[in-house]
This record gives sequence, C-alpha cells and structure tokens, in this order.
Amino acid sequence: MTNKPLTYKDAGVDIVAGNELVERIKPIVARTQRPEVLAGLGGFGGLFALPPDRYREPVLVSGTDGVGTKLKLAQQLNRHDTIGIDLVAMCVNDVLVQGAEPLFFLDYFACGKLDTEVAADVIAGIAEGCLQAGAALIGGETAEMPDMYADGEYDLAGFTVGAVERADLIDGSTIEAGDAIIGIASNGSHSNGYSLIRKVLERANDVEIEGMPAAERLLVPTRIYVKPILALLQTVDIKGLAHITGGGITGNIPRLLPGALDAEIDLSSWQQGPVFDWLAEYGNIEPDEMRRTFNCGVGMVAVVAANLLDGALQALRDHGEDAWHIGRIVSANAGDPGTVQYV
Repeated sequence: MTNKPLTYKDAGVDIVAGNELVERIKPIVARTQRPEVLAGLGGFGGLFALPPDRYREPVLVSGTDGVGTKLKLAQQLNRHDTIGIDLVAMCVNDVLVQGAEPLFFLDYFACGKLDTEVAADVIAGIAEGCLQAGAALIGGETAEMPDMYADGEYDLAGFTVGAVERADLIDGSTIEAGDAIIGIASNGSHSNGYSLIRKVLERANDVEIEGMPAAERLLVPTRIYVKPILALLQTVDIKGLAHITGGGITGNIPRLLPGALDAEIDLSSWQQGPVFDWLAEYGNIEPDEMRRTFNCGVGMVAVVAANLLDGALQALRDHGEDAWHIGRIVSANAGDPGTVQYV
C-alpha cells in the first residue's frame, strides 16, 4: 500500500485547466453582454436586471435544450466551432414562439477529460449564437467527470430566459379558420433526427450534398430566427408560432392550434431542399416518416390573418428570410381536431 498523497488531478480532474479555460473565454463572453448584465463571468450566479422603464407587466419565458446526437457528428469530424450555435438556437427559438425576446443564456459543458482547445471552440460557438439572438451569455458550468465519458466525448445543455409583455404573449388563442400559415426556411436538418441521420450516413457518407461532403453539410448549424421574428412582430399581428424541431412538421404545428381546428398544408408550396432529398433517397425514408422526423425545409411556422399575409411575407424577405405561404387553418374533422392535413 502506497502512502503517496493523492490529488484531484490524480483522479482525472485538472483544476488548472479549468481555470485556464475560464480566462480564455472571458473576452469571448464579453462580446455578448447587454447593459442589463450586472456581473462578469466567474461568479456563483449570473445577474441580470430587467429595465424598470421598459416593461409594464413582464412575463419571463424560459427554455432548456441540448443538441442531441448531432454532437456525435461534431466529435466524429473534430469540428466544434458551430455546435454551440445549435445549442443556443434550440433554446432561443423555443421561447421566441411565445413572443419573448431572449435576454440571457447559460450553458453546461460536461466531459471526461477537459480539452481546453475543444471547450473554447464550443463556447465560442455558443457566444456566436448568443450574438445572433441578442442574448447575453452570463454564465455556465464546465464539468470534468472522469469515467462518465469516453475520451474525446462531451455533452452540452443550455438554458435561456426571455421576456414579453403579458398583453403581447403569443398563445394561439385567436387563431381561426381561414388564417394563413407561413413557412420560414430552415438551412438544413438543424438539430433534430440525428440518430436517423447517422444511420443514413452509414449508407451514403461518400455521396455529397450541395457539393459538400455529406457529414459536413449536415453539421451546418441551426438557424436562429429571433431578430427577424421580433422585427416582424413590430408591424404584423402574429397569432401563432411553431418551432419545427423534434416531431417535425406533423408533430409541431398542432402545438399552436386551439380548439376544433386543423392545419392544411400544401406540399407543393415549397421545395424541401437537397438535404432532405438526400435523406429520403439514401435512407429510403417514407414521406410521412420524413415529415414527422425532420423540418423538411421549414424551420419556423407563423400564423397570421389572411389579409396580413402579403405584408408578413414581404417583411420576412426584407430581413433576409426565405418564406412561403404554405397553408391555411381549417375547421377540424369531427373527432380528430388539432392535426395536420397534407394536400
């Protein structure tokens, strides 16, 4: 039996590396700060003060998420600089659907052995996502846990808080038959369906998508819709929003439908794009399975009154978004309300 004193580093946790990471990311995080942030990185809690002159009756809207097995693809390609954008997007796009502006974000990075280069790349991506969303990165946690993760593996989770005036909450309650459904383009598979995507890659990894190696094209980060949607809200009454994530078009549009209403979607109104054509072909995936697994080219859905359709589409295009009139709200079939009908 040895009497050698044990250290935390002997157990696999490098405190010095963790401290070096914090110092390295401080200038990255500083780029995301907003005037409401009261404390810098390194405290026990992030501080954010709601401006008292901005809100009359503020409602806080929170969201948390990860990026699923898209992480496996990033680790396989040793590309860690964009997966943080995915993490932010999955959280901020969710709170956005209720009309909330994302205010701040926190992340959780867990690994078996801390690689400061990899961690710094990931957090730089998170900061970039926060910049795209206008949210401050006010804190996070880096957890080094030997034996929990294999070498080179890490996991990510994120959390955001947004705010909206109570009177401006978007809850779908005013949606009615005849309203128009707008689809706003995705830039690929975003961060959903990657357990199935990786199965397709096993079959067709050597087949390019849009002139890129398939795996690289599938690593393109999730689109963040915060700024164009918040701008649209300044001019158009949006009755409902749906972030098309896990469950695809089929599973997410019903989440915004109130009462005895259905969504009628015209499949000819947009092109799903090369990523989804590739998945359908090389995975031999049936259309119904595609639509309940992937966004199929539509990353966000908005419902507006029919007379506001043209103005809403133009406003979105003015902000650089591709958007289409993809359907309408209809009265539900008896006994089966809240579904998507494809025509």
